[in-house]
Amino acid sequence: MSTLISHAKEQRLIDLASELSAKFALTAAEIDRNAELPKDNLRELFERGLDTAILPEEKGGAGISYRTFGRIVFEIARGCPSTACVWLMNTAAAESLITLSSPERSEHYLREWKQGKRFANALSEPSSGNLFLNPVQEATPLGDGDWSLDGAKRFVSGAELADYFLINASIDGQPAFFGVERDDTVDIHDIWDALGMRGTRSQLIGFRGTRLQAANRFVEAASPRQNLIALGLPWLSLGIAQAAYDALIAQAKGKKLADGKPLSLVQWIQYETADVHVRLKAAKLLAERLLELADEDSQETIIVSMEAKILANQIAKDAADLGLRVGGGLAFTRALSFERHLRDAQAGGLMAYSSELCRLYVAKYELGVQEQG
Repeated sequence: MSTLISHAKEQRLIDLASELSAKFALTAAEIDRNAELPKDNLRELFERGLDTAILPEEKGGAGISYRTFGRIVFEIARGCPSTACVWLMNTAAAESLITLSSPERSEHYLREWKQGKRFANALSEPSSGNLFLNPVQEATPLGDGDWSLDGAKRFVSGAELADYFLINASIDGQPAFFGVERDDTVDIHDIWDALGMRGTRSQLIGFRGTRLQAANRFVEAASPRQNLIALGLPWLSLGIAQAAYDALIAQAKGKKLADGKPLSLVQWIQYETADVHVRLKAAKLLAERLLELADEDSQETIIVSMEAKILANQIAKDAADLGLRVGGGLAFTRALSFERHLRDAQAGGLMAYSSELCRLYVAKYELGVQEQG
């Protein structure tokens, strides 16, 4: 009985995400055009209880499974990918700070999150490439047990709304992770003018002698845990792919040829639609397998997250490209949504770990290639 109740509760949250996604889709083009943060969308996700749903019930969350978490990312991304991306990063940063901080700091972050405070990941450095977990910026010891950081982080989605940042720095040559509260030593540089995902406003963050407190440093996890970003990124791309696919189906059925017959009767469109459909379905199945493994705390989760991301990133591009060709000349303009889907689809393959780096790790795993010392 409890399992049935749990499934019903999780399905209600997925249905809620789907309902909100349809609403978010109405303003997605405007958010993209103006490169503005989807503040109203993010506020509604918080107010409807989706932000903290990943937390266990004893911490005030809904205790949802990773399978449900991925579906929520997918549903939001179908309507507005920028909203989904900022929401994913906020949720992942907050969950990490709550899970990996000392008990006292964990309770603080939990209270703040429940009150609507915003969190962001500030992990990517301008000079570290795609290896965001291996910072090269060295923190300076202050002599009182704390450290000071001068440097910068880039691609910080939702930075302008963030009250807290999850950051990393090198200490004695080793990666260290901290929670940092926004203060006047943290500068947000308004440089975001991107090809796609424009509503994430993933700005460059500067640190000027920002104090990294020893009390805010991550502690070792008490038990194995999953990385929400790695689990969510395939579903972010799949949401874009699904939106592009749905739009191309509607276009093919609704647009008429010169003889009055629907565009859907054109053979090349039929063939390519079948190809995209099958590969989108396969990408979803692999992404669902990823979440099953995560719920089982399987050691395979990491490598399968990379496999799932490779497929999801590519099918998002291909579905959007087909939509552009089915839409014809009008699809090259903002009159139709295909050009936006095509631009948004590029982001997934660049987000860490990039498609190229994922391919490298998967190939080494399959070939048994050991890293050289």
